[in-house]
Amino acid sequence: MIKLNKIYTKTGDGGDTALGDGKRVLKDSLRVSAYGNVDELNASIGVITLYANTELKRKLKNIQNDLFDIGADLCVPISEKHKDRLRLSINQIETLELEIDEMNSILEPLSSFVLPGGCKSATFLHMARTICRRAERSVVSLKSKEDINNNTLVYLNRLSDWLFVASRVENQENSSEVLWTPGKNK
Repeated sequence: MIKLNKIYTKTGDGGDTALGDGKRVLKDSLRVSAYGNVDELNASIGVITLYANTELKRKLKNIQNDLFDIGADLCVPISEKHKDRLRLSINQIETLELEIDEMNSILEPLSSFVLPGGCKSATFLHMARTICRRAERSVVSLKSKEDINNNTLVYLNRLSDWLFVASRVENQENSSEVLWTPGKNK
């Protein structure tokens, strides 16, 4: 388990940081950007919990834990030396898929794109979805240069779908969806 006695170390004052394996890299490296964007996503989900009902809050807390797992996974490059490190599993992806199917079963099929908004929780779910897509793009950039656990990429792709469907459920229960009307203001 992690134990933090001192929060600032001054070791990163020059613009570099340590990965989970101890290697030092620049703070703007693809790897640090990827897990930094995942961290931002996690923080945005924390905001949603302020407005979520008990069941949604429970699911979001599980997702936040998974996102910490992704951060731990991404901060340690894949190598034979680190094969026993924490890596995101397929089970975590399957849980998202089951929850998406469960939530989607109570929704009407869409006839148009949905404009981000509605009730507070849905609005923040949409915001988290866009942050999730950015985190996913960061992981894709990292994958183009280095080996990664592909489950992290699949999870983020599925999570953006989860966040979209959850926003629809929240709007169905608390507000109403606003559908896009192409060319409405021509």
